[in-house]
Amino acid sequence: MGIDDLVDKHYGFGGIMEKIEAALDLAGKDVGSLQVDDLAPIDEFHTRGRESTLEVAELANLKSSDLVLDVGCGLGGTARHLADIYKCHITGIDLTDEYIAVGKKLTDLVGLSDRVELCQGSALEIPYEDERFDIVWTEHVQMNIADKHRFYSEIARVLKPGGRMLFHDVFRGTGASPYYPAPWAENSSISSLATEVEAHTIIEQVGLTIGQWHVKVQESIDFFKRVTAKMESDGPPHLGIHLLMGDNARDKLQNYIRNLSEDRVSVALGIAHKNCK
Repeated sequence: MGIDDLVDKHYGFGGIMEKIEAALDLAGKDVGSLQVDDLAPIDEFHTRGRESTLEVAELANLKSSDLVLDVGCGLGGTARHLADIYKCHITGIDLTDEYIAVGKKLTDLVGLSDRVELCQGSALEIPYEDERFDIVWTEHVQMNIADKHRFYSEIARVLKPGGRMLFHDVFRGTGASPYYPAPWAENSSISSLATEVEAHTIIEQVGLTIGQWHVKVQESIDFFKRVTAKMESDGPPHLGIHLLMGDNARDKLQNYIRNLSEDRVSVALGIAHKNCK
């Protein structure tokens, strides 16, 4: 089984739409009249969820005329939020077939199919022509990709000159090896973490100039401590990212907190611009 198959199996383990529908029913949500915010607890499967999405969006300076590509879009939650708030057109690609299938259904349910297009595809072979997009957005994707140079090169290729890459990612820390299972990997076989320095260097090498880089380790620790404390006291919510992490979701979150606290991993977000010709 190749690495792409292993990654697809890790994220697309089956029955996700059914779990979401059941959770929405328990939460008292009518799937016939869903709003984008109704899906927020599960829609943005990345550190700090909507909170971090808002921070990245603030850096992006989005306009309704922007063509945006979300590389590794997951269920398409970020794409739907951006399309809803900024009225721009978002294309999302993700390696996991089930994520795209579920994402399309959710997009239909919130009435955004006219501005959000999701398709299955690899971040290492982005299926779009050169210089098509004003913005490429990527969150928590490259940690499953060993070939960082190819990953960032593809992003640079599809960006227009002067276009912006927005990123929010997990990186290798300076401490010991990370604990697993973690949200992005059951074990080290599909985990390919680069340090912040390594990623910064590669991003610049492919023709992107970093404008801002913000480390968000403590904010991430605080967020997940709040989440896990609430789960311990009240039990898991009906709708939440635990539905996307399988039966060992609690272990994954606890290990993530340990990894961040012990500098085994770090989290940062920022913006880079494609150099003009």
